[in-house]
Amino acid sequence: MGPAQGVLAVVLNAILILFSISCIFPLFWMLNSALKQKREFNADIIGIVKSPTLDNFINILSNANYHLGQSIWNSARTTILSVFFIVLFGFIVGYILARVKFKGNRLLFGVFLTGMLIPQHSLLVPIYVVFKKFGLSNHWFTLVIPYVAFGLPIAIFLVEGFVKTVPTELEQAAAIDGCGFSKTMFSIIMPICRPIMVTVAIIQSFGCWNEFSFALILIKNQALQTVPLALTQFTGQFNSDYPKIMAAMLVTMAPIVILYFVFSKEIIKGMVAGAVKG
Repeated sequence: MGPAQGVLAVVLNAILILFSISCIFPLFWMLNSALKQKREFNADIIGIVKSPTLDNFINILSNANYHLGQSIWNSARTTILSVFFIVLFGFIVGYILARVKFKGNRLLFGVFLTGMLIPQHSLLVPIYVVFKKFGLSNHWFTLVIPYVAFGLPIAIFLVEGFVKTVPTELEQAAAIDGCGFSKTMFSIIMPICRPIMVTVAIIQSFGCWNEFSFALILIKNQALQTVPLALTQFTGQFNSDYPKIMAAMLVTMAPIVILYFVFSKEIIKGMVAGAVKG
């Protein structure tokens, strides 16, 4: 490696380190703020905490008025169900569009892709009117419907592209061994598509867990509110308890962050496979 290349490597590493710090600093600042008392935070919002305390965490978890535990359960239930149906239906439809040749195949695929082009928030009012008319709003399953509908296009797009890279000889060999269409799809192809399916699941988990707009207009019952709605309770019209807000954000972020780190290798595999094969 020549001197010029060495300097370039140092500069690139320095840039990457700065980007890493810019990503880590907000998390550190949230934790630092959550360990402060409100008076200490107001006196110095950036400084290192002098007297760390867990009172904010204890308060938000023990205070029944915040309904934080119930909100976490509501978000977890909605996210798990939504992601399950998105991955399942996305795989089935993506596989059929990739392998089964029928009239209108590309047209149907184009219709699904159109769902990726339509801004979700432009449909807030129509969806609210439809849900209100048919009595679908304000139920525990209400949010699953729009989440699955808006999550399917990207899932179908990724799965369809991934399945096309799988050699058809596998299915031909399975057919010779007596495997039917459904058995081949679920027993042979689904395990091969695991990396891209995990990638879809993680991406959709982030979206479902953090979604706010549909939850705001479709859920009015406080007992059914999700995490983003619960966090709004910590902000008042004239006063906000920022240390409690930071503590609540850390608590509600924990499940999804843990999920990401647990499946981070699978996510990388899915993205690399899609980049190389697609």
